[in-house]
Amino acid sequence: METLKEKTAKGLFWGGMNNFTMQFVGLIFGIILGRLLTPDEYGMMAVISVFPLIAAALQDSGFTTALANMKAPEHKDYNAVFWFNLIVGVSAYVVLFFCAPLIAAYNHNDALIPLCRYAFLSLIVVGFGTAQSAYLFKHLRVDQKAKSSMTAVLTSSIVGVVMAWLGCSYWSLATQGIVYVTVNTLFLWHYSPWHPTWEFDFSPIRRMFGFSYKILATTITTHINNNILNVLLGHYFSQREAGYYNQAYQWDFKGFSLIQGMISQVAQPVLVDLREETGRQLNAFRKMMRFTAFISFPLMFGLSLVAREFIVLALTDRWLASARLLQVLCLGGSVMPLCTLMSNLIISKGKSDIFLGVTLALGIVQILLMVGLWPYGVRTMVVVYTVVNVVWLFVWHRFTRRLSGYRLRWLLADVVPFALAAAAVMGLTYVTTEGISNLLLLLVSRILMAAVLYYIVMKTARVKILDECVNFIRDKIRHRK
Repeated sequence: METLKEKTAKGLFWGGMNNFTMQFVGLIFGIILGRLLTPDEYGMMAVISVFPLIAAALQDSGFTTALANMKAPEHKDYNAVFWFNLIVGVSAYVVLFFCAPLIAAYNHNDALIPLCRYAFLSLIVVGFGTAQSAYLFKHLRVDQKAKSSMTAVLTSSIVGVVMAWLGCSYWSLATQGIVYVTVNTLFLWHYSPWHPTWEFDFSPIRRMFGFSYKILATTITTHINNNILNVLLGHYFSQREAGYYNQAYQWDFKGFSLIQGMISQVAQPVLVDLREETGRQLNAFRKMMRFTAFISFPLMFGLSLVAREFIVLALTDRWLASARLLQVLCLGGSVMPLCTLMSNLIISKGKSDIFLGVTLALGIVQILLMVGLWPYGVRTMVVVYTVVNVVWLFVWHRFTRRLSGYRLRWLLADVVPFALAAAAVMGLTYVTTEGISNLLLLLVSRILMAAVLYYIVMKTARVKILDECVNFIRDKIRHRK
């Protein structure tokens, strides 16, 4: 029987493997698609991206989180969630099918009507796998979820690239999304020992709804927050401007979700298990915060450092406008995994109302600011959007402290040293390599120098997290031998 510490380590390992593989595959195929497709074609999918996300949130309705927060969910709980999700998925698709002309009118582009009706088919497919995903998540079977998503992202990426190469334009991006959810759902069914039965008892839904509807509202608000610029740029500017921003956002997202996804796979189940032991829970949470900061700041600051040369070399200089936006977005992306971790602690305390309130407040502030700032241009909107996300780290902390006693000085001690070290390393690397004119040499030099310098700083400072990561990797290698 694995201990909680062993399950957590295993979960972090497989969560990291999953996210690394997904982001690496996304990197390779994202580069290929960026070369095959134009900013206008990317913009076509960008302006409608928020709608399937909202519909998928309605479909899940927060029940995955509700099941994870239950001590011992039964078959009838999973079964009710399965049938509910399937019904809502079909209903959501029907609604969006008839709303497609309205979406097209808002973006001044009739070509969006058939694209919406095709791309949103994924809502029906994903409904078949939500309960299975919740079962694997609850039981910390991160390796099986990882294998499902890794296979799905590889398969869908290949399909998307082949279609783009054949000249299918933005239809290749829409098909890529449908293939991903289809393959992932099939593998979730394969790995999950739980399967639905023909029993239509929705009483568990009513019991869970008091908790889950707040998660639902929060998830919808989060999707709107993350995609507000995609929505507004397509309306106020053009699909091309939306495409430039979306390309930058996708690379920023790949960066911070590498850490965020790894932590999220284990944070909530572990924190729920320790809910009755406040001291142990706080210690585990602080360790997760230090680990997240240790990884997040150098990764995201580093991506900002090499954004221009990376984008130009990988996607050609027609995407240079995206590089400028990416440099800014990465600064905000560095704190996103930390905010997610604090929100997981809040949820583990059963306070989904606080989770909803903080996220909703963020959404209102962002929407008001973005609508007011659009006359000043896209870059101004992106800068303010980034600043708000950084400031919101301290809003999350206020409620985390109230529920767990996590003091501000502890937050600063856990996070700031890694942020300062990463910023100093990137600054020194930038100044040292500024004179290199060859873009490829500049990219490689900056990556290698920043990585070596950060390792030296961490080793010199005798950072415990570094030693634990190195020892864990060594143990894994020995175990495989």
